[in-house]
Amino acid sequence: MSSTLFLRRILALDSLSCLALGLAMGLGAAMLAPLFGLPEPLLRIAGLALLPLGAFIFWLASRPAPPPALVWVVILGNVGWTAQSVLVIGQSQPTGLGTAFVAAQAAAVLGLAALEYIGLRKARAMA
Repeated sequence: MSSTLFLRRILALDSLSCLALGLAMGLGAAMLAPLFGLPEPLLRIAGLALLPLGAFIFWLASRPAPPPALVWVVILGNVGWTAQSVLVIGQSQPTGLGTAFVAAQAAAVLGLAALEYIGLRKARAMA
């Protein structure tokens, strides 16, 4: 088994989640904004920003040995996304559904960051 297989699978999952959430938020911002109690431009811009990010992470996941420096960029970006999500909840007045959505995706993103960190450590230990 490749020493990077776990890391690459987590990166692939991160990529797919970015692409799926990006499409949903980018294309569905007008419908989601009133349900979530969040500004439509916030949802649209955040969603559209996830698309190139998802493509980059997909490329990274496709590498036989993802460069550690680039994996760190993803990890730190995920931590930053989580922090921004907490700020959105605190600075906006989302609905209960909006709060649940933002909190759930923030927790998932933080979980991905933790798994990417574990994968990076495993890959380094086996190298």
